[in-house]
Amino acid sequence: MKPRDRKVKILATLGPASSTPEMIEALIRAGADAFRINMSHGEQADKVQLVETVRSMEKKLGRPTTIVFDLQGPKLRVGNFEGGSAMLMPGTMFVFDDDETPGNENRVELPHPELFAAARTGDRLLIDDGKVRLKIAAVEPGKIGAIVEVGGKVSNNKGVNVPDVVVPIPALTEKDRSDLQFALEMGADYIALSFVQRPEDVAEARELVGDRAGLLAKIEKPQAIERLDEILHLADAVMVARGDLGVELPPESLPPLQNRIVARARQLGKPVVVATQMLESMIVSPTPTRAEVSDVATAIYDGADAVMLSAESAAGQYPIEAVAMMDRIGCNIERDPVYAARIHFTETLPEETAADALAGAARSIATNLKVGAMACYTSSGSTARRIARERPPVKILAMTASDKVARRLGLQWGVHAVQTRDVASFEEMVAKAKRVALRHELAAAGERLVILAGVPFKTAGSTNVLHVVRVVGDELEKYKSE
Repeated sequence: MKPRDRKVKILATLGPASSTPEMIEALIRAGADAFRINMSHGEQADKVQLVETVRSMEKKLGRPTTIVFDLQGPKLRVGNFEGGSAMLMPGTMFVFDDDETPGNENRVELPHPELFAAARTGDRLLIDDGKVRLKIAAVEPGKIGAIVEVGGKVSNNKGVNVPDVVVPIPALTEKDRSDLQFALEMGADYIALSFVQRPEDVAEARELVGDRAGLLAKIEKPQAIERLDEILHLADAVMVARGDLGVELPPESLPPLQNRIVARARQLGKPVVVATQMLESMIVSPTPTRAEVSDVATAIYDGADAVMLSAESAAGQYPIEAVAMMDRIGCNIERDPVYAARIHFTETLPEETAADALAGAARSIATNLKVGAMACYTSSGSTARRIARERPPVKILAMTASDKVARRLGLQWGVHAVQTRDVASFEEMVAKAKRVALRHELAAAGERLVILAGVPFKTAGSTNVLHVVRVVGDELEKYKSE
């Protein structure tokens, strides 16, 4: 497969509508660069075949493909009701308690003792994605009394959001720990952490994961915004998870927050994914709304590394069409003459390192000369990430001997990763870069390559060489004749 015509990546969720080998291959061909496996649904055994299928398609199509395991996280839920549900009326008092007896229109169990200790009078309680809203009027041991402000029907085990409270619950439930171990055994490229509230949540996961996978922090709690920088420094990537974030915050506050998270992640060189309801109408329609197209476009103009499809590809009627639409939006936005200026609204000041200085200089060269691509040989992925942070005008060819590194770069803006054999010298690396660029149609005869590397090789984070070379066009033939 040829490199994509766009630099922004597409992360598609796998599910009932997209679980067969034929469908997964079709999604990759349509534009999916990475796949999300949602551990909130189904059993671990159901995911084994998904991973094996993605890996087999990776070999068949010759394209490293990223797999993100998304942990369920500590979701708060109410207990059960008599008859399965109850109607809460506006203006009435409703009680949450620790009694396992089925609830009614007056009370229900809240099986989260930590919340009773953390809740305060005046805090909000939102049920079923905010459809039912209450305000706490009184807190007693094992009991919370709340006034119903927006009523409605509440059924068994509906989710509860508490936007005003940092709930002192572990970032990883027992289910999450089991799913995490399973994901690592299956070779996950990223572990997505749900409901991150504090940097300590990321640190806890890091102790379990080590460097076996990247950690992607999902920002979906207001408390995470307050400590965003600390979380970003500990995570390998971040997701603007607008679902729960949109429940706990006023809708009008989401666009500036999205912009802020994307900008800060870019400044720190961490891949950032924008997710939730991007092409929601395509769950049941073959075409999106104009507003949805504009929403995707805004994320791309902001410089997001990836945009995500959820139910559109996991359970919708048009998964291939949704991926293809996302692909077309990305290609068209990046062809817009103002795109280059828009993505540089965010200033990415270099750190005082040779690697950052060289990455900035490389972008300047690529902007001012006729350059086909930028190329690097990377053992850890750090060189490619530094280049991508600069958002150069051409694609980034990342060559690596590690399949893990190649796959992890699948969420990185503009990077076309190629797994290839190790090189022993700078000269060998330059020659290989020219051949791979020609083979993958990233550069043509007469165009230049801007090459970054670290010497000596196999030393992570040692980028210290910037080299510009012209592609003659006969490098592949010469290599065959040698």
